[in-house]
Amino acid sequence: MKIAHIALWTPDLSRSSAFYQQYFGATVSVPYHNNTKGFSSVFISFADGARIELMHSTQLEPVSLPRGVQRMGLTHLGLDVGSTEAVDALTERLRQDGYEIVGEPRRTGDGFYESIVLDPDGNRLEITG
Repeated sequence: MKIAHIALWTPDLSRSSAFYQQYFGATVSVPYHNNTKGFSSVFISFADGARIELMHSTQLEPVSLPRGVQRMGLTHLGLDVGSTEAVDALTERLRQDGYEIVGEPRRTGDGFYESIVLDPDGNRLEITG
């Protein structure tokens, strides 16, 4: 068994897919549109086969939570960039480009080297290496 993909709602498919493409090297599928339901989505795929489905609906009202808030349920997405140097470099690049870093690069108690950044929609991304 393997996880086929995870899905995230976004108010802006183009903005979110461009973020994952620019910073994590993802490829973006052709958009799917269902005009009857007001639904659109794209799959972003990573080199190892992992995928995220980014979804948008004209029929959903956005829920306003503080950006990056910890909550029950899905709390973060971990993305491995391959090395501690890559974690440091990507974290700094994201900071310079105006993204919010909510956890500076560090070695965790369980041995991971990680930083935590918020994607354009406020989702917590754990960048590991």
